[in-house]
Amino acid sequence: MTPPTVAILGRPNVGKSTLFNRLAGQRAAIVHDTPGVTRDRHEADVRLGDQAFRLIDTAGFDSQAQSSLAQQMTEHTLAAMRQADVCLFVIDARAGVTAGDDILAETLRRGGKPLILVANKCEGRTSDLGDALRWGLGEPITVSAEHGTGLSELFDALAPYASDAVAEENAEEDALQPLKLAIVGRPNVGKSTLFNRLLGEERVLTGPEAGTTRDSIAAAFEVQGRSILLHDTAGLRRRRTARPAVEQLAVASALTAIRFAECVIVATDATQPFEKQDLTIADLVVREGRAIMFVINKWDCIERKAGAIGAFREQLDHLLPQIAGAPLVAVSALTGEGLSRLLPGVLDADRAWNRRVATAELNRFLARALERHPPPAVRGRRLRIRYMTQAKTRPPTFALFGTQLDALPQSWLRYLQNELRAAFDFAGTPIRFSLHTSKNPYTD
Repeated sequence: MTPPTVAILGRPNVGKSTLFNRLAGQRAAIVHDTPGVTRDRHEADVRLGDQAFRLIDTAGFDSQAQSSLAQQMTEHTLAAMRQADVCLFVIDARAGVTAGDDILAETLRRGGKPLILVANKCEGRTSDLGDALRWGLGEPITVSAEHGTGLSELFDALAPYASDAVAEENAEEDALQPLKLAIVGRPNVGKSTLFNRLLGEERVLTGPEAGTTRDSIAAAFEVQGRSILLHDTAGLRRRRTARPAVEQLAVASALTAIRFAECVIVATDATQPFEKQDLTIADLVVREGRAIMFVINKWDCIERKAGAIGAFREQLDHLLPQIAGAPLVAVSALTGEGLSRLLPGVLDADRAWNRRVATAELNRFLARALERHPPPAVRGRRLRIRYMTQAKTRPPTFALFGTQLDALPQSWLRYLQNELRAAFDFAGTPIRFSLHTSKNPYTD
């Protein structure tokens, strides 16, 4: 049974995202005093006692929107209203009822969806809310999303629309856990366009302006019978670039999405591929130990395509030798070209990230690797590697046992890393080593 959908609607800066975070029990949406911070629909599954529903945070409704971006935000807000089973109409108790509230109230009433009127920011002195009675929605439920007061009355109002949380929880336990996939990259490389193309709908705002996306937006879909939870993220800029507070929050949200992801798509621009910021982002993903896949977007902008993929592959392996052989596809998120190869590559990278190799097979591999290229001597003494085993997966981590292993040079470990990738198909997966050195009994 699908839980009912609750959309939070209102003017800019009435506290919709703060209320969303409070009900969701997490800081999922960016919150700031600046009006218009939220641009895309943010969704979360919420359980409150024995109640369960799907919650949607929306951008502030602006009936006088002039720019294309503001018009898109308003259209997405109206789409959320049409999708919802019930709407929370949020007003600012400090500002009182405004002309913008009147316009939105009329719009919501024409939508024909059940409405619950919520007056937020009631922790201090409030304005007269008597004018809200003319909308015919009853007395507003007074809450403070920031301090968590008044929520019990809101839960009571939502109770008739909520589904059974116990049944939903049991259904989720029976389902396969979705693959957590994030799309990251520098600003304006087409991440949101790619996100929409994979979902098959205009789920997030897109535009030629850099920095359109602020929140990390998640949406679920299925491919080859596997459920995938896809995250769109804000563009990551160089740290030394001066950023306003809202952009800093957006970058922090993108970094959090990387840490919670299992596989990460690093998107770059085909007309300006593998710039320094692209490499920095890829290195961050590798250090977090996530499976990685590279997507060269805007392939439709390349005129001479013959041999270009091979050149990109050679360039990538040269610049990022620590993940040589990582999956790479060229796509056009705008036209859909090449997308048929993207998701199968993601699933291959996820399988490699979860791959486990038997200890006996690993030690036969180790013997061959040592025979081809033994580690160098240290102060005239050989380094002995007795055996190895796989300590864990996600990412694959291998334990080496022997003597003086703390003196193993990084160049030899990179050699062993590349040999492991070639022998057991760990392409696109960070590989880590844990070195265990036997203590010399004659040291003292």
